[in-house]
Amino acid sequence: MTAPNPGPAIAVRNLHVRRGERQVLHDISLTVPRGSITGLLGPSGCGKTTLMRSIVGTQLIEKGEVLVLDEPAGSAGLRHRLGYVTQAPSIYDDLTVADNVAYFGALYGSSAADVHGAIDAVGLGGHTGNRGNQLSGGQRTRVSLACALVANPEVLVLDEPTVGLDPVLRADLWEQFHALAAQGRTLLVSSHVMDEAEHCDNLLLMREGKLLGQLSPDELRSRTGESSLENAFLALIRMGEKL
Repeated sequence: MTAPNPGPAIAVRNLHVRRGERQVLHDISLTVPRGSITGLLGPSGCGKTTLMRSIVGTQLIEKGEVLVLDEPAGSAGLRHRLGYVTQAPSIYDDLTVADNVAYFGALYGSSAADVHGAIDAVGLGGHTGNRGNQLSGGQRTRVSLACALVANPEVLVLDEPTVGLDPVLRADLWEQFHALAAQGRTLLVSSHVMDEAEHCDNLLLMREGKLLGQLSPDELRSRTGESSLENAFLALIRMGEKL
């Protein structure tokens, strides 16, 4: 008997989030396919972080449904299967790279080999003895990524991981993201820089708490007739305003 095909890695249906009197997310529905890189793009303040927090289960929602690997977001069963990297690096300045990753690994019951593997995966094998306060901004971001990878998660949610990095470091990180996707992991990566859309298999485009579109970079170009993804995004906004 053939096993049923698994559903999407992430499924969001009719999600509404309110903070006080302000509606932050307006009836968001989307899917993220497994084993892919999906870019969540839109200007700062459009609701990307709130959506990601809803997916990892740390955001109170007004109504709607969020499933990750077919389980409700925030379920105990997802703790080892879902990794989350916040905008600000989540590491301890007084601990070394190895100790930071080992600390998070202990929370997941990871082995010493898992710790070394996570550090090597982000290209910091030569910096294991450096303390957090001795690292550059890009290296701190990589340590945060290693802390998420040490649990060997199936899904990685990365909130603007390349913000503030120089072009070379950004390119290096995207190479690592593609290597992780090639291993079968699912990545949801947010950014407010439209040229990063080129690195993604699929795009989720947001503005003012609403989802404008879910499509591939080539589909975005085809729909708008624009070759530049930044111009295509702006064209999509104008098309929505006319509806």
